[in-house]
Amino acid sequence: MPRHLLASITALLLLAASAGATGARADDIIRHKMPSDFPILSAVEIPPGKTLVFLSGAGAPVSDPAAPARSLAAYGDTRTQTIGTLAAIAATLKSLDLTPGDVVKMTVFLVGDPAKGGQMDFDGFMQGYRQFFGGPDQPRLPTRSMVQVAALANPG
Repeated sequence: MPRHLLASITALLLLAASAGATGARADDIIRHKMPSDFPILSAVEIPPGKTLVFLSGAGAPVSDPAAPARSLAAYGDTRTQTIGTLAAIAATLKSLDLTPGDVVKMTVFLVGDPAKGGQMDFDGFMQGYRQFFGGPDQPRLPTRSMVQVAALANPG
């Protein structure tokens, strides 16, 4: 069974201010674009005196409850896991009155896929990522680092 797994995504957010609050808004930050059209930023500048919010890492939810618990089939491919993980992060953001547009830094951990020669499924990740970042509904981009890891705490 292929192991194309999203391990964890962590996000650093600029706190979005609600009416009367003193936090920074996503449009208060300076976003430095990449020299290409790749959907991440090369750098972000946050104004002094603004509040930062750090989220813990999030993993993918079960996408197939009929599959054996903690199995790869239970969580789906990298694209499915990316969408599930980013949707979970979006829900956490919403509970904090934030949106994916407030994310300024993202770190992604992926496990290698044996079907891809042990390499991470970058394309599968990007298919899910582009549903949350850089599109017409949410054009703001974060800076991002991606690393491949040997294993995850949850084998699924």
